Amino acid sequence: MIIIAYSVAFFFAMNIGASGAAASMGIAYGAGAVPRRRWALLLCGIGVFLGAVFGGGEVVKTIGSGLIPSSLITVKLAVIILSSAALSLFLANLLGIPLSTSEVTVGAVIGAGIAFQSFYAKKLLVVVSFWVLVPAAAFLLALAAGKCAAYLEGRRFRRPGWKKGLTFLLAGAGFLEAVSAGANNVANSVGPLVGAGLISVNQGVIFGGAFVALGAVLMGGKVLETNGKRITDITLLEGTSISATGGALVLAASFMGMPVPLTQVTTSAIIGIGTVKRGMSIWQKRVIVQMMKVWLVSPVISLVIAYGLVKVLIDGDLYSLIVVSSVFIATVGTISLWQSVRRERRSLHEHGGGI
Repeated sequence: MIIIAYSVAFFFAMNIGASGAAASMGIAYGAGAVPRRRWALLLCGIGVFLGAVFGGGEVVKTIGSGLIPSSLITVKLAVIILSSAALSLFLANLLGIPLSTSEVTVGAVIGAGIAFQSFYAKKLLVVVSFWVLVPAAAFLLALAAGKCAAYLEGRRFRRPGWKKGLTFLLAGAGFLEAVSAGANNVANSVGPLVGAGLISVNQGVIFGGAFVALGAVLMGGKVLETNGKRITDITLLEGTSISATGGALVLAASFMGMPVPLTQVTTSAIIGIGTVKRGMSIWQKRVIVQMMKVWLVSPVISLVIAYGLVKVLIDGDLYSLIVVSSVFIATVGTISLWQSVRRERRSLHEHGGGI
């Protein structure tokens, strides 16, 4: 069981690296500061490892013992939490969607806590509030920065001499954001191991950081393309504003021990820049709608999986799993049916047969 716990944790860490690649070097890659995808992924790997080692400890403590009592986290429960979060994240990576590892991990931890009827509700509310406030702050700051960038690029930064300097500045900002990714996200893979007493905080950030970096290099290309290319075109100055804003916000949250959705922070900043350039029409792009759906559903999915596994594997209560799974499937089916009806009505309306 201990071997399984380590295996799942490090597999999860690699998927965190794959998902976090877009949240760190995706902007620099999309704006052309780091033109080669392989170089962008290598810089991401180095940055997340350094961030994990030197700044990941406080968030590790929150995941390991800040949401549910550490006395509940046995080796078996750590495996359940990690498996639930890793499965949710792996499915998102297959789709090329930059999913928040913090959301799926916290959802899995809370699902286990609900199964044992013991979790820290006040701490959870604080964490969830950070999920809303930090991306909102990133959007507003990027919106303001985008307007300033448009003004400056029209007056000063079109001279040939500025481009090289801005290129290096954006690459540095992207690397800073990679450091913030390591500081905040490594806890999601090793926090349950620390809570179960299998590994110390210092050992966790080193080994976890190494596997996060490996995942970024080997598996991060698809998500890198999603954040860097598919949302909106980004100039060097705009990209610097996005990466610097995201990195600063996430590092601040890391120092406070708050696991925050780095991908949401970065993507919210990108959308802020896109709103300046294209208006509200950018919100209609399919990739943004798809990501928002995954963000909303992902913590619920990992919560249900963790709750069900605890009931079956620890409590031996198959009935509760059947009830919860049925409610979840019915909810998803209802939402899908509602969306299907809306699409049909829209289609009829567009063809002159509106209801």
